[in-house]
Amino acid sequence: MGDCNHWTHERALTVPDDVTVVFHKVDSHGENSGDLDECVEDEHTSERIHLRSNPRRVSTSDCEDDAEGQEEATGIENSPEGSEKKTLCPPAFCIRNEPANREGPEKPKKCPGLGLFYAFLATVFFSIIALLVKTIEGIHAIEISAIRCFFQMLFTMPLLIYHKTGFLGPRDKRIYLVLRGFIGSNAMILLYYAVQQMPLADATVIMFSNPVFTSLLAWIFLKERCTIWDCVFTVFTLSGVILIARPPFLFGEHVGGIEGNYTNHIKGTIAAFAGALAAAFTFVVLRKMGKSVHYYLSVWYYAVIGFIECVITVSVLGEWKIPDCGCDRWKLMLIAVLGIAGQTFLTKALQIEKAGLVALMRTVDVVLAFFYQFVFFNRAPTWWSLGGALCVVVSTSGVALRKWYTNNRKG
Repeated sequence: MGDCNHWTHERALTVPDDVTVVFHKVDSHGENSGDLDECVEDEHTSERIHLRSNPRRVSTSDCEDDAEGQEEATGIENSPEGSEKKTLCPPAFCIRNEPANREGPEKPKKCPGLGLFYAFLATVFFSIIALLVKTIEGIHAIEISAIRCFFQMLFTMPLLIYHKTGFLGPRDKRIYLVLRGFIGSNAMILLYYAVQQMPLADATVIMFSNPVFTSLLAWIFLKERCTIWDCVFTVFTLSGVILIARPPFLFGEHVGGIEGNYTNHIKGTIAAFAGALAAAFTFVVLRKMGKSVHYYLSVWYYAVIGFIECVITVSVLGEWKIPDCGCDRWKLMLIAVLGIAGQTFLTKALQIEKAGLVALMRTVDVVLAFFYQFVFFNRAPTWWSLGGALCVVVSTSGVALRKWYTNNRKG
């Protein structure tokens, strides 16, 4: 009997329910009719369908082990017919199925309230800075600002090198960086001067009114929308400032609750109000720059320009003075460190939390200012100061809540 030439075709069909269908077909070509009949019979007996479920990933070695186990179970692994009908799982047909993870890699869980906690830390640090400035005697506010800017430069320089941002920034943004540095450093100088000339809580409250002015300046320079609520909040803020300043033409010449003489009180009020406007201008410039400029580059310009400006101004005024007390020297160092830490935590808070909620957390600064004033300086606030503080806090909180509500509606 002639031999049959066997040519095996194997086809794999994978259906959606993880079942692999493998077809084995033997094509036979005989040399005569008798042999052909036997080959056709073999063809019919050799055509089989193997169904195999794939509940898990299988490897080539798994397929071979399954095939060997099947041969041992049938007991035909040593017979000639069994060798002809022996079926192995070819490596190409080993289908590896595993439920796909459609959700992707698990995202790290955010700690709820972490952004507000960062904002709270920044608020505490900034309030401590104002307290330290108030306790330092005999050192001009501009010199204190120069020392803070110097240490801020030392801290920011390695960060710029690490992030490879350069020291000049994008060419089309340099004018805004210069404005940010100049106006921002002036806001800091004016705040420190106001703290030295008037009660700590009053200076803090007036400086805290800058969010209201930011909305108005953004409407003027950035063409942002200005609503009737912005006008109402502005009126409340100005009313609060008037209650704190207590000008003689409204409250008479004999005004109580003033630290020192009334002239210094008015100087401090003007400085704090100008500082609030400067801070509002700074925020407008930052909005104009957008996110294309790295934060540390903005802080770098703030420190460099502020340091140059303070050194020139103090030299012209002849106010350079080394603190006599070693405690004051440590206070100056602490002001610089807390300033850097406060700006870092505030930036982190704005990165992971909405700006409106961060602004609400900053209202704690006013509460801390009144607390420090009562505990460390034994000075109880007057009803006029409390009324002015209430007006300013309500205005800034209203601005923050309105923005938060508007952003949630858009989202």
